[in-house]
Amino acid sequence: MGQYRLQRLNDQLRDEISQLILRGDVKDPRVSTFLCINRVEVTSDLGYAKVYVSTFLTDHQLKNGVSGLNAAAGFIQREIAKKLRIRQFPKLQFIVDEGMKEGFKMVQKLNELEKESQENKNNN
Repeated sequence: MGQYRLQRLNDQLRDEISQLILRGDVKDPRVSTFLCINRVEVTSDLGYAKVYVSTFLTDHQLKNGVSGLNAAAGFIQREIAKKLRIRQFPKLQFIVDEGMKEGFKMVQKLNELEKESQENKNNN
């Protein structure tokens, strides 16, 4: 599959999974509507897709949510396969992505450093 088509499929899967979560179609109580699908990486043979999930909730809630999504992976695959017209639907694997939290922490640290720098300039 061409790189452009693969990227389009990644984006389409991300959007469809996000919509299923947002609408509350995934009935597992561990799956919160606050879970965010950051990106999807489908292998070139369409065998597997890694789905990276993050949230601003606690780490425990994120890990529980990812467990719930992995438990509901078959349901999610079936629902999306009804909408998409592809020969082979990839097996979904949900993975914890802590990149958003780490980025948020980095921005906080930079803001603190900037604030300290401004205070030092004002004191001198």
